[in-house]
Amino acid sequence: MEKFKTGISGYKKEEVNKFVNDVIKQVEAMIDDLKRKDAEISELKNSLEHYKNMENTFNRAILVAEDASNQIKRIARDESASIIDEAKKNASRIVNDALIQAERTQNETIQLKRNVVAFKRRLRTIIESQLDLVDDIEHLDL
Repeated sequence: MEKFKTGISGYKKEEVNKFVNDVIKQVEAMIDDLKRKDAEISELKNSLEHYKNMENTFNRAILVAEDASNQIKRIARDESASIIDEAKKNASRIVNDALIQAERTQNETIQLKRNVVAFKRRLRTIIESQLDLVDDIEHLDL
């Protein structure tokens, strides 16, 4: 605390006025500093609110992306299951067609073998009858 010199009529007016002016300057500086700090606090609050809004937006975007990702995964699983089922059906059809074709080929082979055996018998019969004719020619008197 500052001490003032005293004069005839009390404290010296110049010292008191100087002190009051110094106090006023200090108070004005503190008020300016408080105003500046209030403005800075207000700006920081606005920035904080802006970043909170951005955070909320990002959180919603993440949730939407997760939902979309889950939906895409589900669709992909369903589609892959459908493709696998269709492939199994096609494989079964192809195997069945191949078995039917193999059975037809086997039946045709059996029929061809029978035809060959029948052809050999007829040919043998014809050849034997021709041989009999040749033998009959020898018995003829020429």
